[in-house]
Amino acid sequence: MADAAVRLTKLAEKVLGAPLPVRIRAWDRSESGPPGAPALVLRNRRALRHLLFKPGELGLARAWVAGDIDVDGDLYEALDLLAELVWERPANAPKPRRAAGLRALARPEIRAAARELLSLAGAPVPPAPPAEEARPRRGPLHTLLRDKAAISHHYDVGNDFYELVLGPSMVYSCAYWGTGEGGAASLEDAQRDKLDLICRKLGLKEGQRLLDVGCGWGSMVLHAAREYGVRAVGITLSEEQAGYARKRIADAGLADRVEIRVQDYREIHDEPFDAISSIGMAEHVGRARYAEYASALYALLKPGGRLLNHQIARRPLADEEAYHVDEFIDRYVFPDGELAPVGRTVGQLEEAGFEVRDVEAIREHYALTLRQWVANLEAHWAAAVRLTSPGRARVWRLYMAASALSFERNRIGVNQVLAVRTPDSGAAGMRLRARDWRG
Repeated sequence: MADAAVRLTKLAEKVLGAPLPVRIRAWDRSESGPPGAPALVLRNRRALRHLLFKPGELGLARAWVAGDIDVDGDLYEALDLLAELVWERPANAPKPRRAAGLRALARPEIRAAARELLSLAGAPVPPAPPAEEARPRRGPLHTLLRDKAAISHHYDVGNDFYELVLGPSMVYSCAYWGTGEGGAASLEDAQRDKLDLICRKLGLKEGQRLLDVGCGWGSMVLHAAREYGVRAVGITLSEEQAGYARKRIADAGLADRVEIRVQDYREIHDEPFDAISSIGMAEHVGRARYAEYASALYALLKPGGRLLNHQIARRPLADEEAYHVDEFIDRYVFPDGELAPVGRTVGQLEEAGFEVRDVEAIREHYALTLRQWVANLEAHWAAAVRLTSPGRARVWRLYMAASALSFERNRIGVNQVLAVRTPDSGAAGMRLRARDWRG
């Protein structure tokens, strides 16, 4: 009798101590769970082995990337229903102890359940992780070599793939929706509005020198040079991004005003700059290096120069030492990436010498942006798989959809922090009127 789904549902509810909010559809075509709910599809027994040998988020991630688990129904609804069971923990909860192998499911009260799950899973050996899983260098975090490898893992997956997901703007950070007359009508409009907002906050003027830290495919430096007449330097650790950005700049006839370098922010020695933008880059810096990052940018600015730091933030924890990066994100998306509460970011910028003049939270804007990127990926799914791999496309679909929900639920946010290297005279060059970014 085909009853794997029924048995799995009963066992899962016994282990979790709560009803499953989604349906289970197993490899033997059996199905069980609440009618009308999205179905978690286990395509084979290997899916169950992923979950048994790495209980929790990492096991689910490996099964998803390998294509052994899928969702039938609305992906956002399924993730929303599963979030409390898999990802969300109370804000003050300590880091869970990751027991190895079956020990996580072999507590005395559920040993029988573990034995039954093992019999369902077939071969009693752990499956190999998917090829898309990052294997970071050993040793200290955020060295120059390790950071370059982490950036390459995420960004060097093909510019053609990113064109499908990001659209013509090639901006890989939160767009700014609902601005201007009638509001942004498209993702392209919203990304243009975001870039222009940053230029206005920085008070850019013709002839000034701008540094864009983590310049991606060159969109910020292109916009600033074309619309504001600045001379710009963009730095990235991705060779693929740099090559793409240089071609865009040459095609736009701006090669005499914009330079793209494959360079770490710690390697810049041709200061000073009038302004610095750092858009979606500081998440890669890490707690241990953030003070160094803030001090380095402060030193690169002229007195009176402005920094716009656009950065994803997490909610603060009662025990900050308990913070850990989600395993799926660390292994498959942003190796070694770390998030910090916005208060800590502001504090560290101030400790470096900056005067923080404005903080704008744009959390809801990122949820809208991510949903647009997911829609782009789904609309071009066959091409995305061809350009990368089925596993890589599945990574991006899951992480972007789950991130959209995290922004919507206020689990994470994103903030633009405007800071000034205020000179000794105290004249920051800011107008008295609030949010008038002109110098």
